[in-house]
Amino acid sequence: MLESLRDMNLPGYVEDILVQSKGVVIPKTREELLALAMGNAENTEFHIEYEVEGKGTVLEATAIKCKNGVVVNYTDDYMRRRDPDCLLIADKKPTDKPRYEDVCQSDFESLREQTFDWLKKQELIFFPFKSGGLEYGYDSILIAPSNAGFFAAGLGDLQGFLNIDEISSDFKPKAIVFLAPPFRHTHFDGKQIVVHNRLNEIHEVYSYNLYPGPSAKKGIYGVLLNIGEEEGWVTAHASTVKVITPYDNEIVIMHEGASGGGKSEMIEDIHKEMDGRAILGRNTVTGEKNYLVLNETCDLIPVTDDMALCHPKMQNDSKKLVVKDAESAWFLRLDNIKCYGTSPQYEKILIQPEEPLIFLNMQAVPGATCLVWEHTLDQNGKPCPNPRVILPRRLVPKAIDMPVEVDVRSFGVRTPACTKENPTYGILGILHILPPALAWLWRLVAPRGFNNPSIIDSLEMTSEGVGSYWPFATGKMVTQANLLLEQILHSTNTRYVLIPNQHIGAYEVSFMPQWVAREYIARRGSAKFKPEHLVEARCPLLGFGLDSLKIDGQYIRRAFLRPETQQEVGTQGYDAGAKILTDFFQQELMKYYTDDLDPLGKQIIDMFLAGATVKEYLEIIPMRY
Repeated sequence: MLESLRDMNLPGYVEDILVQSKGVVIPKTREELLALAMGNAENTEFHIEYEVEGKGTVLEATAIKCKNGVVVNYTDDYMRRRDPDCLLIADKKPTDKPRYEDVCQSDFESLREQTFDWLKKQELIFFPFKSGGLEYGYDSILIAPSNAGFFAAGLGDLQGFLNIDEISSDFKPKAIVFLAPPFRHTHFDGKQIVVHNRLNEIHEVYSYNLYPGPSAKKGIYGVLLNIGEEEGWVTAHASTVKVITPYDNEIVIMHEGASGGGKSEMIEDIHKEMDGRAILGRNTVTGEKNYLVLNETCDLIPVTDDMALCHPKMQNDSKKLVVKDAESAWFLRLDNIKCYGTSPQYEKILIQPEEPLIFLNMQAVPGATCLVWEHTLDQNGKPCPNPRVILPRRLVPKAIDMPVEVDVRSFGVRTPACTKENPTYGILGILHILPPALAWLWRLVAPRGFNNPSIIDSLEMTSEGVGSYWPFATGKMVTQANLLLEQILHSTNTRYVLIPNQHIGAYEVSFMPQWVAREYIARRGSAKFKPEHLVEARCPLLGFGLDSLKIDGQYIRRAFLRPETQQEVGTQGYDAGAKILTDFFQQELMKYYTDDLDPLGKQIIDMFLAGATVKEYLEIIPMRY
């Protein structure tokens, strides 16, 4: 074992952990990782448990082998969703995030040594991978207890898993993930804490919990954002899809937004009823349903699901943003699949996959098929709102693994129902076209929105922070704000739109707005919007709305384009909602108003504070129609 490790340029303290441990398992294939997820290849059920000082044996999760993969369920409801406040910073480098020493009132070095001592007493899993993908990614390694095979397999799928026998001699770790689950009980009162320690040569990620969301996925996202801060680029929180119309027009849409903002849904087919119709919206007051019939829909070729690498090596002279998937697999949320036939595209892939998959928070029986609409029940008797599957991109038909030029950047917002009796920020129409300056403001504020299924959050409207990736970042908010503004200024041929989901005024709409918008934008060709078809939204933050929207021969009702025309909303409800939204933006934008903010950024925020019109935002950064 030591011979194979000597060519990896490992730090001495890492070699020391491996040498002193009870043994090291180095999986070289995905099949070996999946076997480790079950303890061994013969098990059909496996308990992931640890000895915890003062608590005895603590069962963290169970793994069950089904026909279509390994199904993992956590015993604690809290562990089934990502805690948005789990990230702590251990180093002294600049950050706006909570520091470990301030929160825990102690120096991290002591816990770091305790973590290493605990790992030395375990049998370990060790393997190399690429943070950010095989082509443009950065050398990284995982060190985890061997009974956490499902976590290791999940990380191996999500990132670029490497066979240790095939790595080159110039391999040098830029990131290390240490997994030590018992410490959440002994040091963090049961919380799913992830500690980032940014050393000069290596970014250490300490995962003190077994849910892969904050560490194997978002922890590595934090690594990429930190590298991007140092090198001057961004990893966008976005799905990306190439859309091909029935007339063979092609367009690339990148959809950003906070968790639950519709990123995965942007690369899904439109959800239809059994009779082929799609429910455009259901009036929450009257119960009335509006339907849409699309005889031919666009073909969708996925590019990214959640993390879009905007590496400088990929940019070209097109004056469009160029992106590539930063992951090797997608962490898909399945809460919207509630019965057979809801999403045939994914049901076929997930129920009869070419290779076994890793499922989280799903009901399972050993040896049976895990059905993707049967979600684990929480202790309250309701289905877990965050059922997941880790789907390797190679199993997604036609998925693009090359850099693509982005024609349209959309931003998704989860919105509650809005009525004049109960006004909310649910005043967005089905599609808004944003001037670049407004698009930048939305990426600074990034509303987390209504009824988020992915994370633990008690408030209806909070900010996910700059870029909607701030919960995973380790540095300064203003640095990321400047990088995003620079990116927008360099991508003058990329256009910007804003799309709600869940509600438009009084109508419950699920993710239909972005599916309709996707079809409409693609059919227009090159995403061009004629000025005469645009109307300034009543709330300037929403840029332009559409005067009319015709798709496949059908006009969308004006109520879905301009919510103030809904009888249940009216100008009274709309204006009250606009004030809620504007006040929220004012509160959040002041966080960026510092001496370090780009002067152009300050000017844009000053304009907002002065009540700028949409045309004034256009003047400061012109928009390509």
